[in-house]
Amino acid sequence: MILEQIIHECKGGNRKAQEQIYKHLSSSIFAVCLKYSRNYEEAQDNFQEGFLLIFDKIEHYQFKGSFEGWAKRVVINYVLQQYRKKGIFEIISENMPDQEDVEVDEDAVSVEFLTKIIQELPDRYRLVFNLYVIDDYSHKEIAEMLSINVGTSKSNLARAKAILKDKIEKNQNNFGQTKRIQ
Repeated sequence: MILEQIIHECKGGNRKAQEQIYKHLSSSIFAVCLKYSRNYEEAQDNFQEGFLLIFDKIEHYQFKGSFEGWAKRVVINYVLQQYRKKGIFEIISENMPDQEDVEVDEDAVSVEFLTKIIQELPDRYRLVFNLYVIDDYSHKEIAEMLSINVGTSKSNLARAKAILKDKIEKNQNNFGQTKRIQ
């Protein structure tokens, strides 16, 4: 069955089609949830609620662009909405200078370590970092999504990078190849 046909059946409430969509997207949607959540348990909660929302809003998918991209945006918007409800973005803009790229020793820093330290960032820094660095949104788009100003987005990103740089440097050994994280 092709994806477009499965989506049409999903729109009609077909449980088997929903199961196929779930199997098709579950790993990438969970990765999104893990990236935007404080910990594994919160990611699981966001994953479950996110999938319910995908199926609830599937009627709005117009077959423009990838379905996976649309589903990820639904989940990201859901997670951001949960943080907005908590009022984590009601802060005064922090003016910080742009940070330099961080040198990362590939042998000393694992993906698990990077995921862990990103999850440990304060919510406002983690969300801006992920939206800008990982998901390639502009500061203007982030500001609109989070109802903050562009300067706050930039300063939150700079602060996130500074915190991550400090944690990476504390963890890093003095050997191996390095690569730049921008």
